[in-house]
Amino acid sequence: MRAREGDFLETIEGLIFDVKGLIHPPDRIVAYLRYFEDPSGGRVRYGRRYSKVYSLSDRDSILRVRYPRYIYYDHVFDDWMEGVPKNLIAKLYDPVEKVSILSRRDDLDILESQALMLIDTLRDFTGVSVSHIGISGSILVDLHSPYSDIDIVVYGKKNCFSIYDGLKNLLREGAMFSPYGLDDLRRLYEFRSKDTEIPLDEFCRIEARKVSQGKFLGRDFFVRFILDWGEVGESYGDRLYKRVGYARIKARVEDDSESIFTPCRYIVSDVEVLSGVSDVKPLIEVVSFRGRFCEQARRGEGIVAEGKVEKVIDRSGYEYYRLVVGGRPSDFIVSRGG
Repeated sequence: MRAREGDFLETIEGLIFDVKGLIHPPDRIVAYLRYFEDPSGGRVRYGRRYSKVYSLSDRDSILRVRYPRYIYYDHVFDDWMEGVPKNLIAKLYDPVEKVSILSRRDDLDILESQALMLIDTLRDFTGVSVSHIGISGSILVDLHSPYSDIDIVVYGKKNCFSIYDGLKNLLREGAMFSPYGLDDLRRLYEFRSKDTEIPLDEFCRIEARKVSQGKFLGRDFFVRFILDWGEVGESYGDRLYKRVGYARIKARVEDDSESIFTPCRYIVSDVEVLSGVSDVKPLIEVVSFRGRFCEQARRGEGIVAEGKVEKVIDRSGYEYYRLVVGGRPSDFIVSRGG
């Protein structure tokens, strides 16, 4: 069983998790709780009500109280994480397969129809085959509402850059696609500020220039760019990630070529520790497993970032440090211009 970012899975109890990252232990999938059965929940599927969980802290709290076996200590990542043992997985939801399923149906609701229309538009505009494009999020697990957004997944570096470049043009054209306006950004800020602390003006400045999000036919969309299986270049255990502490740093982005992907990565230089653990040389990258930190800074820009510091130990013996952003509400990446 293989699973990656964008996939969802359902456990034998009916819990629904979204898969995180591309590297997983042999016996389980790293995934975080997203939906659970709840008589007062606002989502309905197959006659059962579900609630959606947003913040990481709420996800952890629910599992620790009700389903503690889905929280485990991972010796490779040196942290307590959420993950589902493979023998407890009842179903794996594949975004590409979902496109195929919806394409064969003739009873689609408006959201499902618009999701397929978005994919067809991207295909026609870029030439990327729909075999490399999927539908994730609430549509994937049939728990969407009439007000849900459209979550798209694209696989493979070449395909991702093709669609990224295509979206730049489509958002400029202003026909079916449109970038977020100020009211949209304020609404997005209100939602995200519960889990990511950043000033409103900084948030709007950074989010306004992102290409992976916007509106399609007036509905919110987000495109997640994912490496294909043969592009990952790392297997579980090839590197050890040892927790060092937390820090706030100032640095310059040398390479942003992986900034559009989830997980995203920024190669940095001229690192200065502003607070927290200080013995972190060489700290060469800032990474995040959360889509909200994609496209956060560009090559040549200065950044201020806060997150967990990890020492990375490669099998070859090479060691370096990285900053991992997104585990706490206080984590952030903010660009400061060139």
